[in-house]
Amino acid sequence: MTEPTWWGDRSPLLKAYHDDEWGVPKHNDRDLFEILSLEGLQIGLNWELVLKKRAAFNAAFHDFDPRQVSRMTQADLEPLMQDAGLIRNRRKLEAIVNNAGVVLALAGRYGSFDRYVWGFTQGVQVIHRPKTAADIPTQDALSLAVAKDMKKQGIKMIGPTSAYSFLQGAGVIDDHLAGWVRLE
Repeated sequence: MTEPTWWGDRSPLLKAYHDDEWGVPKHNDRDLFEILSLEGLQIGLNWELVLKKRAAFNAAFHDFDPRQVSRMTQADLEPLMQDAGLIRNRRKLEAIVNNAGVVLALAGRYGSFDRYVWGFTQGVQVIHRPKTAADIPTQDALSLAVAKDMKKQGIKMIGPTSAYSFLQGAGVIDDHLAGWVRLE
């Protein structure tokens, strides 16, 4: 079952993301870093655009391996600023490199970036079953706390709204509508 007029009616790319990734718990540091990066890229843009450019970003940022990305320099970013396959916003690209270093530091402090992220809910997925898409918030107390702490840790391109989207993408929050069933 799809959620009418929200994801499923938009595009096959959005539908596939919704059905296969959104709200699905992720526990791999690379996957969590990727979704954090993509959510930062999405600020002010639409999610479908980010998904269309996802493969190009994976290629440009070493498949979102935080160790490799953290070693990227300004010189490495210059060609990316000319690549029409990417979102060419210098602050967003620099944030990805910065955030890779922060992710590694958090992984060192907590044992993994996964433990840091999931620590906000003590490892428990927050499942909402809103009746309509309009019932899904753009932020809540959890995303406010996550954004505040991530900023304190040094994460760039994060606020309560992007933190909420990150938590949904990471599967910490599952906001699929009531009655929706993931087909295996």
